[in-house]
Amino acid sequence: MPLPSEPLRKLGFLTIGLFDEADPRRGHESTLEIIELGERLGFDSAWMRHRHLQYGIASPVAVLAAASQRTSRIELGTAVIPMGWENPLRLAEDLATVDVLSGGRLNPGVSVGPPIHYDQIKHELYPDSADAEDFSYERVRRLLDFVRGEPAGRFSGVDGFEVFSDRVQPHSHGLSRRMWYGGASLRSAQWAGEHGMNFLTSSVVKAEESEDFAEIQLSHIRTFRAHHPDGDRARVSQGLVVIPTDTASPAQREKYEEYARKRTPRTATPQGPARMMFALDLVGTSAEIAERLYSHAAFREIDEVAFALPFTFEHDDYVQILTDIATELGPALGWQAVG
Repeated sequence: MPLPSEPLRKLGFLTIGLFDEADPRRGHESTLEIIELGERLGFDSAWMRHRHLQYGIASPVAVLAAASQRTSRIELGTAVIPMGWENPLRLAEDLATVDVLSGGRLNPGVSVGPPIHYDQIKHELYPDSADAEDFSYERVRRLLDFVRGEPAGRFSGVDGFEVFSDRVQPHSHGLSRRMWYGGASLRSAQWAGEHGMNFLTSSVVKAEESEDFAEIQLSHIRTFRAHHPDGDRARVSQGLVVIPTDTASPAQREKYEEYARKRTPRTATPQGPARMMFALDLVGTSAEIAERLYSHAAFREIDEVAFALPFTFEHDDYVQILTDIATELGPALGWQAVG
């Protein structure tokens, strides 16, 4: 088995937080319990994904505020906040508030582009400015400025009995160094590097210069670092779907394998006009998954991961998968649990 140049340094996981429309609290509570379990197992980070107008958590920042009060160590991230839904100034306030509440553990990940199905929701989302909204990288640049403490207003001082600041409050020192960009293209990788962000690369990339997923992802990582002030030390986290079966029941193994089989055809060729390439889901024992990861060109280039949990499984499945990742797969990759 080929070994990486360095052992895996940070182990995280990503969840979507699905819920039943008739009982949304149960699904949200399950997500919080999974994050608590992650901390007990020693994971370095837990990440959440947005799902607007769907049956997945629409406001991870709010849920992570709750998670910050039920955990004490694990880092809490978003992968990712689609900026097309957000006002950068208001989002900067929310992020800083949660970062303060968490004791400096928030890792916000963002991305750009118009919201999905924008034509169907644009008048509800932006009734007066739908056709004038800027969904480019400029939206992220504005967010970065506010997080870094650049002016957010033209007045500061006392007005009557109230005191006003000309920058976002609270200002959370260190948050700007924990801002991530979720990118799937060479352009995004370069932009994130040039603007000093960290880089999230997931199980979906654009087939621009190749149709080999690992080669594409590797090119994004190297492009990002080539344009980042920190060079090879710039932080990159890889997010693939991994499903270890070490302690899974026969029924769970069958379900996991069927899940992967149904999703495999989309990995063969680029999908849609954007030519998106999807990574294979990795199902098997931790030893088998570790061997496949060590042979993955992009994995050998990083020392942080946020493995994605499948979106449609049950709570008990997530407990088994996370436990196997922390106790079997992580150590097989050279990772050591925190605490």
